[in-house]
Amino acid sequence: MEIAEKVRERSTCARPDRAVGAVLVIDNRAIAMGYNGAPSGMQHCTPETCVRTVLHVPSGEKAELCRAIHAEMNCLLQAARYGVKTEGATIYVTHQPCGVCMRALYQAGIKRVVYRKAYPANWCNDDFTRYMVIERR
Repeated sequence: MEIAEKVRERSTCARPDRAVGAVLVIDNRAIAMGYNGAPSGMQHCTPETCVRTVLHVPSGEKAELCRAIHAEMNCLLQAARYGVKTEGATIYVTHQPCGVCMRALYQAGIKRVVYRKAYPANWCNDDFTRYMVIERR
C-alpha cells in the first residue's frame, strides 16, 4: 500500500483530493503500477480546464465526464501493453475502485482488491462493487 501511496503522487488530476495510485502484485512482486490522469499524449487538466469543474458536475456523479483514466485501469493497460499476466494478482489501491474498474479487474482475473480509503456511500459504490471487494486496509 505504501507503494500505491507513492505512485499516487504522480497523478495528473487537477483535483489533489482525487489523486489515486494503484499497484498490481503477484507473488509479492509489483507487476504494474498506475495513477489517474489524462491518457498519454493528451493535455493534462488544470483547475481551469477540468471538464467536471467547467460543467459544474457534482462530486460522485457522471464519472464518465472526465478525461482521466483511473489508476486501476492504467495498471491493467500497462500490464497489457507489456504482455504481463494479471491472472491471480492482487491490486492495492489508495481509494476504493468504482464499479467500472471493479468489472475490469474482475475480467482481468484479479483475485484480491485492497484499498485504503472508501468513498461516500453515494459515490461509485454500487452493489457489484461492494460484492467484489474482498479486503480493505
